[in-house]
Amino acid sequence: MHGAAQQQRQQHRGYRRSDLGARTIAGARPSSSVTVTATLLAVNVVIFLITVVQAKSLFDNGSAQLQQLGELWTYPTLGGGEWWRIFTSGFLHYGPIHIAANMFSLWMIGRALEQVFGKVRFLALYFVSMLGASTAVLLFDAANRPSAGASGALFGLMGCYAVIVFKLRLNPTGLIITLVINAYITFSIANISILAHVGGLVTGALVAAAMLYAPERDRVRWQTIGMAIIVVALIGLLIWRSTQVPSLECQFGMLRGAQSYVCGR
Repeated sequence: MHGAAQQQRQQHRGYRRSDLGARTIAGARPSSSVTVTATLLAVNVVIFLITVVQAKSLFDNGSAQLQQLGELWTYPTLGGGEWWRIFTSGFLHYGPIHIAANMFSLWMIGRALEQVFGKVRFLALYFVSMLGASTAVLLFDAANRPSAGASGALFGLMGCYAVIVFKLRLNPTGLIITLVINAYITFSIANISILAHVGGLVTGALVAAAMLYAPERDRVRWQTIGMAIIVVALIGLLIWRSTQVPSLECQFGMLRGAQSYVCGR
């Protein structure tokens, strides 16, 4: 018995030295760092303050030039070739309540997921969820309706969190509270797209499944393949949708006495 216990301890020491097992369920190295979450939060806040200065209004910053150049809507994005809006829209917000709610959710959920997924995987989760949210908007929303906000990516984090709760059979209370808060924001503030939330939620769950259920052997390779399949599928949908939108010229002009970003032939 003593010999068997000693052999087991030696195996455990070798296991730790080989760095096997020193990984989270997503395959990342355990870390308490949340620098990616903090950086994303800071970027969102800085961009919001810029739009407030441009619009000269804290509560009505939608008229800011940066806001109009970065919002997501079909005509300039697909018709005008301004594909950057797929991601820039995820860093724009309408008023202090909108950004405060989103940044609270980012801080609460992002910190935990960054520690589980590591910096690279967490960034991939965030931006692929943002891509999925924007894809849903461009596929199904009205072509002339602008939307913006980090909540598409945040719902992706929630979708990921739901997969983790399911996989590890955790208490879902925190997830439910966060979903309720964001559902309230969804229906109480104008220009926030329900489609973006649904698209982000589904995409985040798919990304989490690709990462968490990848075989341990060659896990990084399988995770990369799973992510690539999701991204290629989303890009394919966007390219297909772009063939249905006419080519347009988009620029700033006067509309109803105010400077607005308009598109036309």
